[in-house]
Amino acid sequence: MSVENGAVEPSESRPRWRFLRDLVIIVVAALLASFLVKAYLVRSFYIPSASMENTLLIGDRVLVNELVPGVVPLQRGDVIVFQDPGGWLGAGQGDDLIKRVIGLPGDTVSCCDAEGRLSVNGHAVDEPYVVLQPGSDRVAQTDFSVAVPKGHLWVMGDNRYDSADSRLHGSVPVSDVVGRAFVTTWPVSRWSVLSRDADDWDRVPDPS
Repeated sequence: MSVENGAVEPSESRPRWRFLRDLVIIVVAALLASFLVKAYLVRSFYIPSASMENTLLIGDRVLVNELVPGVVPLQRGDVIVFQDPGGWLGAGQGDDLIKRVIGLPGDTVSCCDAEGRLSVNGHAVDEPYVVLQPGSDRVAQTDFSVAVPKGHLWVMGDNRYDSADSRLHGSVPVSDVVGRAFVTTWPVSRWSVLSRDADDWDRVPDPS
């Protein structure tokens, strides 16, 4: 014990008080960090449809990086969540959709070449994640060629024969993008990092 001005103070009381203070600060900081991450950096989304099979199945949950595209730029091949630009979803179906970025602003997207592949800016892209129709080697049922407008994206589902995407509804404003999906978190048996197949997409040239 210590004695000061006639008062007796237990020597262990001050260290114990400091420990409790530090513990409270750590807990509060952790809760605040968790709130900020969930509110501004990462969100969880549920997959309600088969349009992204077999990359994503009905009932999967994914984490979405909300720094894309505000801080981190979008890339071809990214799997993104975006708000319904209008008319994509029916009543009672929510406000968000998930598709893969095929064309960036200014790109020309066309289908299909002699091997049934998409081409972006004249470069044919191999897409191993696409679900093909039995007996067909085409990644889309009908031919098309489109120039992606400034400030917009061309998006398509991986399940090309069961996806109402840009082929039906047109391009998506970049301003409607919520973020990039980067990992499947649920169910546990489906845990995986979502790939954009960079080896293929990074070979696409910039629009001329």
